[in-house]
Amino acid sequence: MGAEQQLEKMQERQNYRNVWHTDLTSAIGADCPYCCLAVWCAPCVSYLLRKRALYNDMSRYVCCAGYMPCSGRCGESHCPELCLCTEVFLCFGNSVASTRFLLQDEFNIQTTQCDNCIIGFMVCLQQIACIFSIIACIVGSDELREASQILNCLADLVYCSVCACMQTQHKVEMDKRDGKFGPQPAMAVPPVQQMSRLDQQYPPAVGYAPQPAYGQPYGYPPPAQAQGYPPAGYPPPAQAQAYPPAGYPPPAYQK
Repeated sequence: MGAEQQLEKMQERQNYRNVWHTDLTSAIGADCPYCCLAVWCAPCVSYLLRKRALYNDMSRYVCCAGYMPCSGRCGESHCPELCLCTEVFLCFGNSVASTRFLLQDEFNIQTTQCDNCIIGFMVCLQQIACIFSIIACIVGSDELREASQILNCLADLVYCSVCACMQTQHKVEMDKRDGKFGPQPAMAVPPVQQMSRLDQQYPPAVGYAPQPAYGQPYGYPPPAQAQGYPPAGYPPPAQAQAYPPAGYPPPAYQK
């Protein structure tokens, strides 16, 4: 994979829609025994996770999962198990990152901003510790040498803990992939909403039956035939409209 392809792949990972089943801050709680195993036997765990990520088919193995310039040039096809052992012991950091990229590209998983900050802090702390060690060697100051040693210990501690959490994160994700959490419940899809029509007496149902509002059904106001104007029976019949009415004027008035 060339540099341009790697850059494009990194940009694609930022647009992935899925997320890890557990983030780095929750990895210890998700599987604490496995996280402890990843601390004390990190290369062995990396070997097992890569093999599991390849569905135990070592014929698919490529050094660093094809993400490094040396990938495909180390004789992996002849002895993939030996090449993977060499990778996890000599290039442990790359082996963990390669397994991570392999899972991300397979399941379209993006890394959260919090996880990116943790990984970035780990990398920056290692670089700062390396710079301090170089400066301490050049200057020859005992104080700087002690400070660089403390900083190196802190960087190694952060590196081991973050890598262990990352490997636990990968293991939990593959447990989800292999169905060890049981079948996932199907998400209820809401019904398709429809545009209301002029001839409808009430809005289209959206998953629940229409309920009367303040004592009136959805048919309120009444249908058009009940709203005719003027009302039925108006005006009165012609005989009822004679003017002047019968008996008017009164007899007394005629005198």
